[in-house]
Amino acid sequence: MDDVTKNRYRTGVEVRRSVLGSPHVDRAEDAATDFDRPFQQLITEAAWGTVWARPGWSKRERSIVTLALLAALGHDEEVAMHVRATANTGASRDDICEAFLHVAIYAGVPAANRAFKIAKEVFAQMDEADHG
Repeated sequence: MDDVTKNRYRTGVEVRRSVLGSPHVDRAEDAATDFDRPFQQLITEAAWGTVWARPGWSKRERSIVTLALLAALGHDEEVAMHVRATANTGASRDDICEAFLHVAIYAGVPAANRAFKIAKEVFAQMDEADHG
């Protein structure tokens, strides 16, 4: 790995931890095998070390856009993960609602309906953990 790649990877790990939380990143790293370790490295460098680390947009803004895209594409597990991540990015429940309203208009009501359902389930879990 050259120095640029090493720096991008280190940045990616930092950003990924700040958004998804260290427990999530630790689980992903611990579960990696020789088979999927290159994929984990790719997403850490490209998604987290390059795109999420770019200047210009806040983590809140990136979080909102990410949720809308994941919902539009029907990536349910990723929607849930990124709804949980809003605790770290500053995106509010109102922000998520607005993003999913856009999904309804531009990507379809069924996609938004599913995303709202997932978000409500995740919010209930988060609220229970906060008050439980």
